Amino acid sequence: MTPEDQEETQPLLGPPGGSAPLSRRVFLAAFAAALGPLSFGFALGYSSPAIPSLRRAASPALRLDDAAASWFGAIVTLGAAAGGVLGGWLVDRAGRKLSLLLCTVPFVVGFAVITAAQNVWMLLGGRLLTGLACGIASLVAPVYISEISYPSVRGLLGSCVQLMVVIGILLAYLAGWVLEWRWLAVLGCVPASFMMLLTCHMPETPRFLLTRQRRQEATAAMQFLWGSEQVWEEPPVGAEHQGFHLAQLRRPGIYKPFIIGISLMAFQQLSGINAVMFYAETIFEEAKFKDSSLASVIVGVIQVLFTAIAALIMDRAGRRLLLTLSGVVMVFSTSAFGAYFKLSQGGPSNSSHVDLLTPLSMEPASASVGLAWLAVGSMCLFIAGFAVGWGPIPWLLMSEIFPLHVKGMATGVCVLTNWFMAFLVTKEFSSVMEVLRPYGAFWLASAFCIFSVLFTLSCVPETKGKTLEQITAHFEGR
Repeated sequence: MTPEDQEETQPLLGPPGGSAPLSRRVFLAAFAAALGPLSFGFALGYSSPAIPSLRRAASPALRLDDAAASWFGAIVTLGAAAGGVLGGWLVDRAGRKLSLLLCTVPFVVGFAVITAAQNVWMLLGGRLLTGLACGIASLVAPVYISEISYPSVRGLLGSCVQLMVVIGILLAYLAGWVLEWRWLAVLGCVPASFMMLLTCHMPETPRFLLTRQRRQEATAAMQFLWGSEQVWEEPPVGAEHQGFHLAQLRRPGIYKPFIIGISLMAFQQLSGINAVMFYAETIFEEAKFKDSSLASVIVGVIQVLFTAIAALIMDRAGRRLLLTLSGVVMVFSTSAFGAYFKLSQGGPSNSSHVDLLTPLSMEPASASVGLAWLAVGSMCLFIAGFAVGWGPIPWLLMSEIFPLHVKGMATGVCVLTNWFMAFLVTKEFSSVMEVLRPYGAFWLASAFCIFSVLFTLSCVPETKGKTLEQITAHFEGR
């Protein structure tokens, strides 16, 4: 066994004798970190209520045409891709805590620029800055939470990252009903500001401190988080300088997690989820629903509910089972939604007067009403299926599967992959719907969901109940 292997297999830390920790401040620290995902969920959802308002803006300099609206929705993902690269660099050099603090700055500045915008370029600049913050937060928050959590709650706390994202999206939808786009941007500054204040009082992760040979600070962090002090084995001297080298890609403990992490991020976006959330109202308008904004809120509520359920059962059911179940549900739901568009293609606007709050008994008993509710049911089933598996688990696994000495760079590549794929899907979703027709676009997403299920069954390991060092040892084949 090489010195590198010894570094990754020895237990750097763990709850004493497998017992429960004496302090619950680990949950407070996880909440502080999860305010970052809440902010980037708000940034993702912001475009849905803001775009219709900006299309009607009184000032011609602020009014969005179709091309500008497309960029307004998609440019945040370009910023997030850059933020993923920057976050991967920061998390190893500045540390997990300082990286969390730094990501609050572009959140606040970006929303402030949008609030003060006098033209479209300022709007796009503000969205780019919030996207940069999204990329950093989406990388650092899962890493921070996984490294402060003990195995029995790591699934619960790690899933809260995605839970806060969908709560942020829902908050943007609800606030968009009552707030004009400028005041909605002001509201976007609040979670990041609160995160900055709370994170200042939280410790750095003990694992990061140990790799920097700062044992006394690591002990204090564990006392704060778990209310216990244990004896740990020291990481090898010089481990903090080891870093990543291309030659390490020959090691199974490096290339296997790389393949899994990148593939999970790609499949997550190819399911079409970001396109659905960015253009939720547009999709329901295409489905001929009168109150498309209400439909978007319903989608948001369902996503929050099922993500919360996933978080509660994550450490019992396991990652592989939930990923597989999620993928199967998404296959059927995207196929059914495609079938709706296929069956309604070329017909009259029969469902143009369907109101989601109107009881079925008050609607004419016609096939068009049945088709309209097929669209609602399919979309809700897709959101529920995504929320219990492919929403939270790729981010959770990303934070679990990589060795400490390559975690920053490796998670940066995964986040870059996720947000770059999100940009492509979001930017080109409308074009795909034009070329393949709406039904073809959703059937294509269904095919990707089938591949995601097959990949899960053949390649993704179970990580529930294991320490991070045990997961690394699994990939090394020991």
